[in-house]
Amino acid sequence: MSEPSEPSGDMFMNPVAGFSVTFKAMFKKRLTEQYPETPKVTAPRFHGRHQLNRHPDGLEKCIGCELCAWACPADAIYVEGADNTDEERYSPGERYGRVYQINYARCILCGLCIEACPTRALTMTNDFELANTTRASLIYTKDELLAGLEEGMVDSPHAIFPGMDEQDYYRGLVSEAAPGTERQKAVSKGEADKGVDA
Repeated sequence: MSEPSEPSGDMFMNPVAGFSVTFKAMFKKRLTEQYPETPKVTAPRFHGRHQLNRHPDGLEKCIGCELCAWACPADAIYVEGADNTDEERYSPGERYGRVYQINYARCILCGLCIEACPTRALTMTNDFELANTTRASLIYTKDELLAGLEEGMVDSPHAIFPGMDEQDYYRGLVSEAAPGTERQKAVSKGEADKGVDA
């Protein structure tokens, strides 16, 4: 039988080396963040809550192509496209996103959806306070995601800028709504048709 070997120096030094990390952390000054009393400042390119953007005249940029839903690895986005008409126009092109939902119980805020969007309709904001009390409240609809109206915009649906086409919108030639632009009736949302008394 062979005799047991004598313990090496490594056998005693390994535990000491492992505890060195603990000992270093014990004497560091603790960092305490005063959240939510002091709001956290995020990085400029932080991936937070999504936003559906508008053109400068108020029409929506989303064309209902569903590429964002296809790109989402968590299957958190649901989109239904619909056709625009001259009487009810939501975007400059042929189609628009009639239904748009993001399930933040599933979303991993990876940003692949904004990379897939061909019209830059979908971007991410710095808003990170998404917690809620029910699962249903974590499903954000188009109304919650759509950017608000700014000066010079008219709420969709409305006609495109006279003399312009879809390509002119994406070239940046439309800077605000044309004078006299009025919001059309949203018949698809249940608003009374022009020819029918309410």
